[in-house]
Amino acid sequence: MIGTASAIGQMKEDANMALYEHVFLARQDLAQAQVDALAEAATKIVEDGKGKVVKTETWGLRSLAYRIAKNRKAHYVMLQIDAPAGVVAELERQTAINEDVIRYMTIRFDELEQGPSAMMRRGERNERDGRRDGRGDRGDRGDRGDRGDRPRREDREFA
Repeated sequence: MIGTASAIGQMKEDANMALYEHVFLARQDLAQAQVDALAEAATKIVEDGKGKVVKTETWGLRSLAYRIAKNRKAHYVMLQIDAPAGVVAELERQTAINEDVIRYMTIRFDELEQGPSAMMRRGERNERDGRRDGRGDRGDRGDRGDRGDRPRREDREFA
């Protein structure tokens, strides 16, 4: 009977677990080792709360769309988490206190994506195509023609 009760308790505990993706942006002036330490600290918070980090991805130093706290770039890190809501609340609380983190977002999912995330696949595609950024080569804009109909600067008369 005791074995049955513990199995039921285990099932009940698993029912309270939820799947999350937690992405945070760390300051641009941090070294990669410091960013990894932030990810490890987040993992420790989750594991201390009886949750587990399913996957950790470091997306690297990327440009921001706009400046945040005088930063034009940030280190992006994504954690896939399987944990109760209380653990995620504690993770967000600790992340908000940390001065090295300039933004964070946690989203709940019904199921986590298997394999590399879209950000990692994008990087692999760019490496395969020989591109350094995701914008493609400059040949995709079309031909500009010879532009012979415009007078050159030295040919213009100034009044």
